[in-house]
Amino acid sequence: MTQSAPTYDLVLLLDPQADGSAREKIAADTQATVEAQAELVRHDVWGERPLAYPIERKASAEYHLYQFRGGGAELLNGLDRTLRITDGVLRFRLIKLKAGVPDAPDMRVNATSPAARQTDSEPTPAPAEAPAPQEELAAAAPSPQGETS
Repeated sequence: MTQSAPTYDLVLLLDPQADGSAREKIAADTQATVEAQAELVRHDVWGERPLAYPIERKASAEYHLYQFRGGGAELLNGLDRTLRITDGVLRFRLIKLKAGVPDAPDMRVNATSPAARQTDSEPTPAPAEAPAPQEELAAAAPSPQGETS
């Protein structure tokens, strides 16, 4: 039984204050490095998003997701070294995905929400039946003991 090549996730956080052409060059160089030694499965540009905590006194970063299959220790070590010393890279995370992990969500800037993807041809669920008015509930309730009408 042969095992398929492992799939890796690389999330790259770029400094939004860096020059736009510098950020594009970092993203293009990363993609070229991956494509030269592995199969690029996916590259999503998630755009500028706020950080959970400041990194180098920056409150936001430009996010990129790369998923690739294959490659070896040489590719992983090369990416690790290059991204650590490249100006404009705030953080990166490179992990090996376990088999059966679902696909990453579509978080691109221009992605539509699930509600916006619903078409008009789909039936809309009927609203829940309104509760009975208070008077009807009171009439249906048994009268307390000792009370005469």
